[in-house]
Amino acid sequence: MRLKNSFFILLTVFIIYSCDKKRVFDEYKTVGSSWHKDSIITFDLPVLDSTKRYNVFINLRDNNNYQYNNLFLIVSMEKPNGYTKVDTLEYQMASPDGTLLGDGFTDIKESKLFYKENVKFKGKYKVQIKQVVREKGKVPGVKHLEGITDVGLRIEKIE
Repeated sequence: MRLKNSFFILLTVFIIYSCDKKRVFDEYKTVGSSWHKDSIITFDLPVLDSTKRYNVFINLRDNNNYQYNNLFLIVSMEKPNGYTKVDTLEYQMASPDGTLLGDGFTDIKESKLFYKENVKFKGKYKVQIKQVVREKGKVPGVKHLEGITDVGLRIEKIE
Protein backbone atom coordinates (compact mmCIF):
# COMPACT_ATOMS: atom_id res chain seq x y z
CA MET A 1 0.00 0.00 0.00
CA ARG A 2 2.81 2.41 0.89
CA LEU A 3 4.56 1.69 -2.41
CA LYS A 4 1.36 2.58 -4.32
CA ASN A 5 1.09 5.92 -2.48
CA SER A 6 4.74 6.77 -3.16
CA PHE A 7 4.33 5.87 -6.82
CA PHE A 8 1.19 8.03 -7.11
CA ILE A 9 2.94 11.02 -5.50
CA LEU A 10 5.98 10.61 -7.77
CA LEU A 11 3.75 10.32 -10.85
CA THR A 12 1.80 13.45 -9.88
CA VAL A 13 4.99 15.48 -9.40
CA PHE A 14 6.33 14.23 -12.74
CA ILE A 15 3.11 15.18 -14.57
CA ILE A 16 3.03 18.65 -13.06
CA TYR A 17 6.69 19.28 -13.84
CA SER A 18 6.49 17.96 -17.42
CA CYS A 19 3.49 20.18 -18.18
CA ASP A 20 5.61 23.26 -17.50
CA LYS A 21 8.39 22.75 -20.06
CA LYS A 22 8.67 26.45 -20.93
CA ARG A 23 9.63 27.55 -17.39
CA VAL A 24 13.28 28.41 -16.81
CA PHE A 25 12.84 30.66 -13.74
CA ASP A 26 9.85 30.98 -11.42
CA GLU A 27 10.18 32.52 -7.96
CA TYR A 28 7.79 34.23 -5.53
CA LYS A 29 8.55 36.50 -2.62
CA THR A 30 6.00 37.16 0.08
CA VAL A 31 5.10 40.70 1.12
CA GLY A 32 2.86 39.65 4.03
CA SER A 33 -0.68 40.99 4.24
CA SER A 34 0.26 44.32 2.60
CA TRP A 35 2.97 45.64 0.31
CA HIS A 36 4.70 48.68 1.80
CA LYS A 37 5.41 51.48 -0.69
CA ASP A 38 9.14 51.46 0.18
CA SER A 39 9.49 47.68 -0.14
CA ILE A 40 11.41 46.67 -3.27
CA ILE A 41 11.17 43.04 -4.35
CA THR A 42 14.45 41.87 -5.91
CA PHE A 43 15.13 38.84 -8.09
CA ASP A 44 18.68 37.81 -9.00
CA LEU A 45 18.32 35.87 -12.24
CA PRO A 46 20.43 32.86 -13.12
CA VAL A 47 22.64 33.00 -16.19
CA LEU A 48 20.44 31.89 -19.09
CA ASP A 49 21.29 30.53 -22.53
CA SER A 50 22.25 33.64 -24.53
CA THR A 51 21.30 31.97 -27.83
CA LYS A 52 17.64 31.61 -26.82
CA ARG A 53 14.82 34.12 -26.45
CA TYR A 54 12.48 34.38 -23.47
CA ASN A 55 9.22 35.92 -22.29
CA VAL A 56 9.21 37.51 -18.84
CA PHE A 57 6.15 37.74 -16.58
CA ILE A 58 5.32 39.33 -13.25
CA ASN A 59 3.25 36.99 -11.13
CA LEU A 60 1.03 38.24 -8.34
CA ARG A 61 -1.06 36.59 -5.68
CA ASP A 62 -3.81 38.79 -4.31
CA ASN A 63 -6.97 38.42 -2.30
CA ASN A 64 -10.29 40.20 -1.72
CA ASN A 65 -8.55 42.84 0.42
CA TYR A 66 -7.20 44.37 -2.80
CA GLN A 67 -9.49 47.37 -3.28
CA TYR A 68 -8.26 48.91 -6.53
CA ASN A 69 -9.11 48.26 -10.17
CA ASN A 70 -5.52 48.73 -11.39
CA LEU A 71 -2.01 48.14 -10.15
CA PHE A 72 0.93 50.40 -10.94
CA LEU A 73 4.48 49.08 -10.72
CA ILE A 74 7.96 50.39 -11.35
CA VAL A 75 10.11 47.55 -12.63
CA SER A 76 13.83 47.86 -13.27
CA MET A 77 16.04 45.36 -15.05
CA GLU A 78 19.75 45.75 -14.41
CA LYS A 79 22.06 44.27 -17.04
CA PRO A 80 25.51 42.80 -16.24
CA ASN A 81 27.19 46.00 -17.53
CA GLY A 82 25.29 48.08 -14.94
CA TYR A 83 22.83 49.63 -17.43
CA THR A 84 19.34 49.67 -15.90
CA LYS A 85 16.11 49.85 -17.90
CA VAL A 86 13.19 51.19 -15.84
CA ASP A 87 9.55 50.71 -16.82
CA THR A 88 6.37 52.09 -15.27
CA LEU A 89 3.65 49.49 -15.77
CA GLU A 90 -0.10 49.43 -15.25
CA TYR A 91 -2.16 46.26 -14.99
CA GLN A 92 -5.91 45.80 -14.66
CA MET A 93 -6.56 43.71 -11.56
CA ALA A 94 -10.38 43.69 -11.37
CA SER A 95 -13.35 43.62 -13.70
CA PRO A 96 -15.73 46.63 -13.77
CA ASP A 97 -17.94 45.00 -11.13
CA GLY A 98 -14.95 44.74 -8.75
CA THR A 99 -14.34 41.00 -9.15
CA LEU A 100 -10.64 40.20 -9.02
CA LEU A 101 -9.12 38.91 -12.23
CA GLY A 102 -6.69 36.00 -12.21
CA ASP A 103 -6.84 32.28 -11.64
CA GLY A 104 -7.96 30.56 -8.48
CA PHE A 105 -10.98 28.96 -6.87
CA THR A 106 -10.77 30.68 -3.49
CA ASP A 107 -10.49 34.37 -2.63
CA ILE A 108 -6.77 34.13 -3.52
CA LYS A 109 -6.16 34.88 -7.19
CA GLU A 110 -2.97 34.41 -9.15
CA SER A 111 -2.21 36.74 -12.06
CA LYS A 112 0.43 36.19 -14.72
CA LEU A 113 1.20 39.60 -16.21
CA PHE A 114 3.33 40.20 -19.31
CA TYR A 115 6.45 42.25 -18.60
CA LYS A 116 8.82 41.70 -21.54
CA GLU A 117 8.69 39.44 -24.56
CA ASN A 118 11.26 38.02 -26.92
CA VAL A 119 14.20 38.93 -24.65
CA LYS A 120 17.79 37.69 -24.95
CA PHE A 121 19.81 37.51 -21.74
CA LYS A 122 23.61 37.73 -21.77
CA GLY A 123 25.02 37.27 -18.28
CA LYS A 124 23.54 37.87 -14.82
CA TYR A 125 20.56 40.22 -14.50
CA LYS A 126 18.72 41.69 -11.54
CA VAL A 127 15.03 42.66 -11.56
CA GLN A 128 13.46 44.94 -8.95
CA ILE A 129 9.72 45.55 -8.53
CA LYS A 130 8.07 48.31 -6.49
CA GLN A 131 4.39 49.19 -6.16
CA VAL A 132 3.43 52.81 -6.83
CA VAL A 133 -0.36 52.77 -6.44
CA ARG A 134 -1.99 56.14 -5.71
CA GLU A 135 -5.51 56.97 -4.73
CA LYS A 136 -7.47 59.22 -7.07
CA GLY A 137 -6.75 62.89 -6.39
CA LYS A 138 -3.94 62.18 -3.93
CA VAL A 139 -0.22 62.71 -4.54
CA PRO A 140 1.33 60.43 -1.89
CA GLY A 141 1.36 56.75 -2.77
CA VAL A 142 -0.60 54.11 -0.87
CA LYS A 143 1.67 53.37 2.09
CA HIS A 144 0.41 49.84 2.73
CA LEU A 145 -1.15 48.19 -0.32
CA GLU A 146 -3.53 45.65 1.16
CA GLY A 147 -4.41 42.45 -0.66
CA ILE A 148 -1.18 41.70 -2.52
CA THR A 149 0.44 38.79 -0.68
CA ASP A 150 3.14 37.53 -3.05
CA VAL A 151 5.13 38.98 -5.94
CA GLY A 152 6.84 36.71 -8.41
CA LEU A 153 8.90 36.70 -11.55
CA ARG A 154 8.67 34.02 -14.21
CA ILE A 155 10.79 33.49 -17.30
CA GLU A 156 9.69 31.14 -20.06
CA LYS A 157 11.67 30.03 -23.07
CA ILE A 158 10.13 30.64 -26.45
CA GLU A 159 9.83 27.45 -28.45
